[in-house]
Amino acid sequence: MSMHPFKPTQLFVACLLALPVGAALAQSGTTSLEARLRYEAVDDDAFSRDAEALTARVRLGYLMNFTPAWSSFVEAEVTGHLGAEEFNSTENGQTTYPAVVDPDNVELNQAWVKYSPSASTAVTVGRQRLNFGNQRFIGGVGWRDNDQTFDALHVQHSFDAGPTLRYAYLDRVQRIFGDSHPNRALGRWHLSSHVLDASMQIGPGTLTGYAHWFDIETVPAASHRNLGLRYALKGGEAEGLGWNATAEFATQRPYADGADRNDAEYALIEGGVSISGNQFVGGVERLGGDGSYGFQTPFATLHAFNGWADRFLTTPANGLEDRYLGWKRGWGSWQAAVYAHDFRADRGGSDYGHEWDTSLSWAFAPKWSALIKWASYDSDGFGADVEKLWVQVEFKL
Repeated sequence: MSMHPFKPTQLFVACLLALPVGAALAQSGTTSLEARLRYEAVDDDAFSRDAEALTARVRLGYLMNFTPAWSSFVEAEVTGHLGAEEFNSTENGQTTYPAVVDPDNVELNQAWVKYSPSASTAVTVGRQRLNFGNQRFIGGVGWRDNDQTFDALHVQHSFDAGPTLRYAYLDRVQRIFGDSHPNRALGRWHLSSHVLDASMQIGPGTLTGYAHWFDIETVPAASHRNLGLRYALKGGEAEGLGWNATAEFATQRPYADGADRNDAEYALIEGGVSISGNQFVGGVERLGGDGSYGFQTPFATLHAFNGWADRFLTTPANGLEDRYLGWKRGWGSWQAAVYAHDFRADRGGSDYGHEWDTSLSWAFAPKWSALIKWASYDSDGFGADVEKLWVQVEFKL
């Protein structure tokens, strides 16, 4: 039986009840407010109907600073649908439409207490957003209306001219389906998991080693252990010709009550150059598969990887090889990006399909931004063709 170092629900109720007292005792406080309105359209050839969703998200938070070393943060989140629900949110019963995974939800998004005696050390306990590295294994999934947070103990320390160490004990994860989801096993997973991450500057780059022991009590067969190493380096002039390169390798094996078949490898090779404000990137990402199991990353910010059409949120049993090229550039308050992907099976090399992704964002006023984004996946045998369009406006205080 797994041991839980604290009861998350009791902790969060206590934080809420203590908020008025804490605000009065705090030396200073800061209010945060985020609001986002988004239209999403999905044309999926697997469905006779197209999906259209107009959703809104509002987050309100308050950061209390009690002393230079002690602080606390509480954040509430509300997401909702506007207009007709012509999409499958996973909880509204509209299963004849393609999925737009933004369910109605009201939840305590974050509630944590932090002790930071110096700039190099921090200990945080409670419900919190955790991002490790490039979020390939652990991230906040900020793209969806309901982001991903963890009930966790998180410790970080940076040594002078030495490595930065991070450790987290994960007790529960609030997934993107929302804490209010009627399927409790879908909205949240109980965990008894450990995460260890160490990074250090070596030469022109940063070397990172990581280990994840994911004991997923809600879905025991999915439990696994990751061991990995990543080296990311860059050089060149900031305003002239620059370059960057990344190499990464990881192994995945069964852990706790995980199935014996949870055995695969991960590899990444990526390189890029920047010229006169233009950034070009190309790479190959491989998630291994043997025909019965593909390398999985269930706690990642998955939308950021393997195409914005989200065709590979779960790695196929034959694995995945993603060969991609990309370009992005900024012009003042404007940012543009274009990416191309070619997807193949790791085992056997059969074609899955290819995809184009484009986006254009505009910071049109202080604290305001707008985004238009498009993804088109053309299947060569894996899944159905799909096109997705997003238009959104966001405010952050």
